[in-house]
Amino acid sequence: MTAAPRSARPDRLELGEGVRWTGTDVVLVDILAGRLLSAPHEPTAPLRTLARLPVPLGAVAPVAGHAGTWIAAAGTGIALLHGDGTLDWLARPEDDAPAPMRMNDAVADPFGRFWAGSMSYDADEGAGSLYRVDRSGTVARVLDGITVPNGPAFTPDGGQMYLADSARGVVRRHPVDPVSGDLGAPEEFVTIRDGSPDGMAVDVEGGVWIAVWGTGTVRRHLPDGTLDRTLRLPAEQPAGVCLAHDVLHITTARVGLAAPGPEDGAVFTARVDTPGTPTPACRLDAVGQSSAPGVPA
Repeated sequence: MTAAPRSARPDRLELGEGVRWTGTDVVLVDILAGRLLSAPHEPTAPLRTLARLPVPLGAVAPVAGHAGTWIAAAGTGIALLHGDGTLDWLARPEDDAPAPMRMNDAVADPFGRFWAGSMSYDADEGAGSLYRVDRSGTVARVLDGITVPNGPAFTPDGGQMYLADSARGVVRRHPVDPVSGDLGAPEEFVTIRDGSPDGMAVDVEGGVWIAVWGTGTVRRHLPDGTLDRTLRLPAEQPAGVCLAHDVLHITTARVGLAAPGPEDGAVFTARVDTPGTPTPACRLDAVGQSSAPGVPA
């Protein structure tokens, strides 16, 4: 059984996404405000600001062995975000794009690589890409022609990646080579016609939890794509999900709503019967300052 989602914190976010459980803490972002936030263990406590950036912040992952350092999909690229709020850019591949671009959702996989999507501010058709940061710190574009990439989300063994193209309503599943990180040929996992698939998380049974923007629902699909259950929220735009043990954390957004309701933009929790595992840390062979304007296509 799954309990009904509830919201107890006072915060209301413009575009709450990128929610992750590190194994000790739940962190999330308010993308357009450039804020990195943590959710205190006390369920009624306000969110705590960890960093505020002058650029949009799509998502982060902790950097293994470097407490307080995050790898961040931010602005037009990917950077190391230090505890004092400073950024060391690994690459800014979208600086010279034809349309104004920003980074969107991102996550580390179980092998320590970091994956991040980009999109245009106006969600131009096919303008987005997916990037991979290898343990060497090299940033490579691995997919293009995406309109609004969300996810990626990985199975606990790292062998499969789920990636949503929200504007097209489709979630695809890609096999992932464990050594190289190369993606195999994708298959369509699910197409959603009544809303847009947004943030995702995979539980220990391989069930895929999907925040479905515009519908006020979060849905769990079985590994064969079958819809298993639907959670309903009093917020129209669910945007991100993560599992901390058996608690599902759900972020929502107020952006774009002409008349937001009282719980639009809230962070919700729901107890579920299938737990998740912590979002992996990014593992880099060397963490230092670097600056690069772009990446190989």
